[in-house]
Amino acid sequence: MIIQGGMGIAVSDWRLARAVGMTGQMGVVSGTAIDAVMARRLQLGDPTGELRKAFEAFPLKAMAERVWERYFRPQKPDDKPYASKPLPAVEPGRPLLELTVVSNFVEVWLAKQGHTNPIGINLLEKIQLPTVPSLFGAMLAGVDYVLMGAGIPRQIPGVLDKLSMLQPAEYRFDVHGAAPTEHHASLFDPAQLGDWPMPKLARPFFLAIVSSTVLAQTLVKKCTPPVDGLIIEGPLAGGHNAPPRGSLLLDERQEPIYGPRDEPDLSTIASLGVPFWMAGSYGEAGMLRKALELGATGIQLGTAFAFCDESGVTAELKSQVVGKVKRGEIDVHTDALASPTGFPFKVVQLEGTVSDPAVAAKRERVCDLGYLRTAYQKEDGTVGWRCAAEPVEDFVAKGGDESESEGRRCICNGLFATVGLGQVRKDGRHEPAIVTAGNDLVHIARFIPEGQDHYTAADVVSRLLTPQTAP
Repeated sequence: MIIQGGMGIAVSDWRLARAVGMTGQMGVVSGTAIDAVMARRLQLGDPTGELRKAFEAFPLKAMAERVWERYFRPQKPDDKPYASKPLPAVEPGRPLLELTVVSNFVEVWLAKQGHTNPIGINLLEKIQLPTVPSLFGAMLAGVDYVLMGAGIPRQIPGVLDKLSMLQPAEYRFDVHGAAPTEHHASLFDPAQLGDWPMPKLARPFFLAIVSSTVLAQTLVKKCTPPVDGLIIEGPLAGGHNAPPRGSLLLDERQEPIYGPRDEPDLSTIASLGVPFWMAGSYGEAGMLRKALELGATGIQLGTAFAFCDESGVTAELKSQVVGKVKRGEIDVHTDALASPTGFPFKVVQLEGTVSDPAVAAKRERVCDLGYLRTAYQKEDGTVGWRCAAEPVEDFVAKGGDESESEGRRCICNGLFATVGLGQVRKDGRHEPAIVTAGNDLVHIARFIPEGQDHYTAADVVSRLLTPQTAP
């Protein structure tokens, strides 16, 4: 009945997903930028030895060893930068492919240890280039569910079918300025990496994260094969939100205004015949009961889990957030400009983070991770890449509109800093964090046991399953 949301970059890491799985509910790891996450973790020395165990479980030993040797360091000094990795590419080299596949395997494999409950992986449709090798790595580890939103993920069911048979699979990606008839795709062939010691892989179930009735109908009725289930996510959820339908209007807080057109028709969705879960401020036992009464199978929530002991958010940021929540000082702003994707993005207002205009102004604009770049067609017909959060002069030189760069934040680097993996710049500055959460953040104190100032994933599940009167 409870699906833990796949949050941010390594917020819902293997430790959190495992902890939720051990309660009997579904833990979900974030596959977003997991290749860079793993490369940086390896440079911190693997002090617990758990990464080494997972690498040793990978089916092709030589591949795992190459990745390990390329990135492992006994311990990176705090004042030294992380070694870089290649940016996502249409035709990635073998080192990047191997890192992507192994990283996703390791994250899922670790999350599945110590229990027999399902584990899912969450990906963003917006980040298209690493999708297929990421799915393959997760499937090698026996991932049970794939969850994807931030776009229209209609290609995923067919890709999962092909990968389960170890067949080549392509993923079409969007190119700004290209004609609708043009075909741009990245191709992944498992055979190009080696001889796999299995004839096929178990195909995971696919849950599409949607916010509209029309998209739900499309993914159930027009996908071949159809999706296996839906997560209906409202605008109160954390991270990226779907933009309001129609013209973008802002309220007095400069937040997008959502109206009746943005409310999904749950009776129509229920009639589609696939299970669905409700998401977006459902972090209370009474809301679970409400979701069940609406015909849902259960709920998905992230914010409540994002600040529990097992999440990837740094202890310092968790303490800061919990303290503000207890004092009634916490504020979550739905920023219509922050994300270079153009999607509204929820930002927790915290001193010392990118939410502080002074901190944002001091940060030098740089795009060295590249996950949220947009593909565009150059004058010569080739494909280029630009990001509205990169240096303005670079963005404009690539054909971007200067006005589109105003107010943009580097979500990639900010989220890495949120989980303690932020880059160190040449001048010694550490990348500032950007913290995201849903509107339900104001209520997370309900999960904290009396006499404590922190809580666990098990505390969240226990409260959610406690019978209460629906609100």
